[in-house]
Order: sequence, then structure tokens, then C-alpha cells
Amino acid sequence: MVRHNNQLPNNLTQLQNLIKRDPESYKEEFNQQLAHFETTLEIFNLNPTQYNKKLDEQSMFLAQVAQCYLEDMKFFPQKIIDILKSHNTTLHNDMRLALCKCLILLRNKNFITPFDLLELFFNLLKCQDKHLREFLKTHIITDIKNMNMKHKDMKFNSTLQNFMFSMLRNSDTKAAKLSLDILIELYHKNIWNDQKTVNIIADIGCFSKVTKVMVASLKFFLGRDEAEKEENSDSEDEVDPRDTMIANKFNKKTRKRDKMVEKVKKVAKKLKKKKEKAPVFNFSALHLLNNPQGFAEKLFKLMESSNERFEVKLMCLDVISRLIGLHNLFLFNYYPFIARLLLPHQREVTRILQFVAQASHELVPAEIIEPVMRAIANNFITERNSTDVMAVGLNAVREICARCPLAITEDLLRDLVQYKNYKEKSVMMAARSLIQLYRQSMPTLLHKKDRGRPTEASLELKTKKYGDMDIKDYVPGSEVLLEKKDITEDEKKKKKGNKKKGNESDSDDWVDVNSDESEIDISDSDENSDDGEEEEEEEVVEEEEDNDEDAGNKGNQPESNEANIDNVNTRKTLKAKRKLNKEDIAEKVETARNIAMETIFTDEDFKRIDAAQVKKHVSGVKRNKSVVEDEEESGELVQLSAIENIHKKRKHDKNARLESVLKGREERDKFGYKDRRKNIHCSKTNREKRKTKNYQMVKHKAKGKIKRSFKDKQIAFRNYLIKQKKMK
Repeated sequence: MVRHNNQLPNNLTQLQNLIKRDPESYKEEFNQQLAHFETTLEIFNLNPTQYNKKLDEQSMFLAQVAQCYLEDMKFFPQKIIDILKSHNTTLHNDMRLALCKCLILLRNKNFITPFDLLELFFNLLKCQDKHLREFLKTHIITDIKNMNMKHKDMKFNSTLQNFMFSMLRNSDTKAAKLSLDILIELYHKNIWNDQKTVNIIADIGCFSKVTKVMVASLKFFLGRDEAEKEENSDSEDEVDPRDTMIANKFNKKTRKRDKMVEKVKKVAKKLKKKKEKAPVFNFSALHLLNNPQGFAEKLFKLMESSNERFEVKLMCLDVISRLIGLHNLFLFNYYPFIARLLLPHQREVTRILQFVAQASHELVPAEIIEPVMRAIANNFITERNSTDVMAVGLNAVREICARCPLAITEDLLRDLVQYKNYKEKSVMMAARSLIQLYRQSMPTLLHKKDRGRPTEASLELKTKKYGDMDIKDYVPGSEVLLEKKDITEDEKKKKKGNKKKGNESDSDDWVDVNSDESEIDISDSDENSDDGEEEEEEEVVEEEEDNDEDAGNKGNQPESNEANIDNVNTRKTLKAKRKLNKEDIAEKVETARNIAMETIFTDEDFKRIDAAQVKKHVSGVKRNKSVVEDEEESGELVQLSAIENIHKKRKHDKNARLESVLKGREERDKFGYKDRRKNIHCSKTNREKRKTKNYQMVKHKAKGKIKRSFKDKQIAFRNYLIKQKKMK
């Protein structure tokens, strides 16, 4: 069938649409375009450096309709591949990109296997075309993601992974870097997040001779640190939207309150979006390493002998410290190496202190980590340094001791604790946080006056030695489940009545501690009694020492004998109390062990157990529940903010003050008289102008208008009429 005035050969878009609708009717036009493509290709091969628009359009047209003529298009993909293989570096950038798009279209229609296309694209990375490399990287990631969308073909994935791993060893820097970027992106997208991928990046990427590849691999193991960004959020998130909105209903309407309401509305929207978002769990790749000890040793050896930049060495130290702390590794050469860097003037010294804390765990021997502690104490915690340096040093000691309590000696700890009464608040707070840490872990290392009032939790603590593992065969605090959960109203009334009677009859206050409630009511007399017992015990010990000395020097005297007898009686009473407490604890442990063998705990049970455990920390001490919970929590990694946490409001310089003033003026109406003009360029009224004039100019008008008489009005009107007649 011959078509007269056929415009289709020149309009490829229309022809493409018609062929997809009815391939058989337009077979002749298709063959004509295929023949044109062959001719254009031969011409292009003579000069491949020039961009050929006709070849671009024809190749894209044929790729679009390839599925309609499978037999005719069987060898078409190979022709495009041959062009790219033979002229990959000499091709024009636009021509090369157009042919790659054509091949991607054919890959989506299953004309090319993904492995063949992947191999070709990695060969194209030799080209000096950054835009092309980004385009190919995006396609490879998307293609592999789509192939694993419904189900994972393990055999095919293994073949692709082996090819990518071989490209990591490629001598071409760009190919190695791109293959690493693709592997990391696929890991973060939870497509290739297996042990094989992580260990290949560790074994090949981290020890690559190419610095870019090495740095990218180290960053992969350090993670994205999204948790820190969330913690360092703005103060806006601290505003409670509901309270502010309710308060605004009853308060006087002002511009400041209106701004606050608008601000709160924005915060409420952010909070709502956060709640609606699904939680993201970023599992660290460091957990998936097969041989963390060998990897840490090899990386440390490489770092010692390398001549890389200081920033790269810091990254290596960071990865090694995380490995040591996470897997409880033994790398004793690490501590003397990093101790040499612990100087106040050292670059990034707070990060280095963070690495020391991360590399601390309970299995590190005290003699290995003690030189590090001495270096921090001698170089940071001395009065010749600034208070900020001292506070940072104390914070670093606290973070190390939180993970390795035996890292510090008793003498050094007691010396550092003396800063609890220092004149600067930053140093004082850092020293008190160290005291609080050891009150919760090993109070015996502290001086008796710093141990605080004994609690149930502190009585349960045991002095740890190196290598001791406190493994319990019961759920601590589960003994509370035996007690009654609910108290009837009658019992409550009886308790209230007994309490009133007790207050009337007894001169001293009394304490009611219910085991099934999380809140504890502690009276002042209980505090005084506990403090009294503690002071009494100290006095007994001191008097006993004095009496022993007197007995050695002066001999036995009747008065000293009587004093010794009183001291012995007091000491026996205190020992009896301690023994009773220990017996109670042993009984509770046995009860908890029996419950654990017989009971399946529910969520409500665990809530009661948690409340009981919290109460053990606060019984006998007036402290907030939230403080105890915060002290007990410690993550896998040390936050840099924990070391740089300085309790001090810094003085602002002139520039900082000016910046805060200008920031406060933003979105604020200009101060001054509001003249109610919609257009500031229009003129003012005489009344408004009068406000800026000198008083002498307007004092005659300040008296106000004088009401005229009827006769004066007549005279004025007559004069007006005479004037009008004269004007005519």
C-alpha cells in the first residue's frame, strides 16, 4: 500500500505512537527507519567525535518501539553497545549520554541482561564526564532496587556483588569509588545489608590505597549520627503547644503573645509530623563484622604507619575506638598512642577524649588505662588551666569511668572529687557528676562523707574486681509482685486514721513507704536520723582510733575505759542494723528467684518491678525519679556533648549582643507613632504634623476653640458676603 504525501518518516513521535497502537499496519515505515539508522550509523563511525542529532533521534525511536518487532530488533542493542565500547572516550558527551539512555530503555524491556549493562557502564567510568557518572550511579542503584522489590534472587545478587567487589580492587580510582558509593547506598536502602557486603567494605575499602575510597569506607562505619542531630534540636521543640494555646484564651491580647501562638502552631505541626513518621532503625554496620579484633589491629597498624592527613587519622581512631567499646576488644597499644595526644592545645582534643571514652570497657586492665587517666588529670584538671579545660577533663574522666569503673585509683578519684566546692560552677558540676556516678556504681572508692545516704540499691552493690561478671538468675525487684497490688478504701481510711493518731501521740514524724507505689514520702526527721547515724558511725571510728592511740601512750584510765565501752556498744548496734539489712536483701533475692522460676511476667508486672527498682535508689534520699533513670541509661557510643557539657553562661561580646538585638527585631513592626497611613509615601495631616512642631508655634491652638456669639457670627457672615461681591 503506497501512501501519497506521507509525512510520517519526518514525524517520528507520531509514527512511534501509531506503531505502538498497530504494529503490523506500519511495518513498512518501521523498516524504512531501520534502514535510515544503518546508514546514519555508518556515517557516524567515520567521525564519532561529533554530536549527530539524527542518530540520537533514530536510536531513541527504535528503542521505544523495539518490543513491537522482536525479530527485527534482535541485534539492535549490540550495535549500540559496540559504539560505546569502541568509542567510549572519544564520543561527544551528549551523544554518549543519549546512547546510554537508549540502552537503559532497552534494559527496562529486557532486551539486555543487567550484568552486561553493568559491565559496560563501569567501563564508561573512564570518561571525563561527571554528569554521566552520576546518571549511571543513579540507574544502577534504581535497577538493583527494582530487581529486589518483590523477592530477592540470591544467586543473581551474589553474581552482581562479586562483580562490584572486583571493581573495588580496580586500579581506576573513579570506578572503585563509584562501586563503593553504590554498595553503601544499597546498604542504607536495606537491599544489600548483609554481612558479606559489610566485610568486603571493611577488608577492601578501609585499606585501599586511594584516600577517597578509604575515607568513604570509614564514614560508612561511623554512620550518619542522626541521633545527635535530633538531640541538638532547637528550643522551639521544648514549647508545650497545648498549654500555650489554653493560656492565650484568658490572657490579654498582645503582639508578643500572638507571635508565640503562631510559633506554637508551627511546633505542633512538626510534632504531629514526627509522630506520623515511621521510626527509622539505623543498625550499625560495626555489629556485622566477622573478625572485629583482626580488623581493629590491622587498621591501627595502618594508621600508625600512614602519612595521611590528621582528619583521616582521626576517623581511623574513631572507628577503632567504637570497635573496642562495642565488641570489648583488647588493643593495648591504642591507649599509650592516644595518651600522647591528650593535651589542651591539641587540635580536636574533645573528640580525642571522646575516643578514649568509647574505647573503655570493663575488661580493660586498670594498669593499661591508668596512664591515660593520669595524662588527663595532669594536663587538664589543674588550676593552671582555664575552668573550661578543667570541666572538659572531669567530664572525660566521668565518661571513661562510667564504662570502666576500675580505670581510676582510689587516691586519684578522691583528689578529683575535691573540686566539688570549686568557685567556678562548670568545674563544680563536673566534679559532682563524678561523685554521683560512683555513688551508683562503687561507693566504697569515695570518702565516707561523699558516699551519700545509704539506700537499698547501694546496699545491694558489691565491690567489683577485675573480670567480675554480675550475672543474676532472677529478675531484680520481682519480689514486689507478692505484695498486694490494690488497697481497698477501708484500708486506706484505717491507714489515714493510724497516721493521725501517730502524729498526735508521737513527737517525731514517721515515714510511710509503700512498696507498690513509685512515689516516696520522706520527712525531714528521717533525713536527720539517717545523717545522724552516718555521722555517729564516723565519730565512732574516729574516737576508736583516738582511744587506741591514747591507750598506747597513756595507758588504761577509768574514763577512757567507759568511753570505749560506749563506743563498742554503739558499734555493735550499727553492725546489727547492717546485718539486718543484709538479711533482708538476701531474703528478697531468694523470693525473687522463686518467683522467676514459677511466674510468667506481664507488662504490668514489669512496670511494677521498674517502679520498685527506682524506689531502691531513692529510699532514704530526697531525689527525683527522672534523675535516677537518666543516670542508669548509657548508650553504646559516647556523645561529644557529654564531654563538652559546660555548666556556664558565656559572656557575649559586642558583635554577639548586636546580632541578638537585630534578630529580635525581625518580623517586628517599626517602633514609634503609628499614623495609620496605608501608603507611607502619602502626605500627613496638619494634626499629625503639629506633633513634630515647636510648642511656641502651636501654643495659640492649644487653648482649643472659643465658642463665638451669635452677633460675632453675623458680623463674620456679613464680611464674607461683602468680600464675595467685590470678587465678582
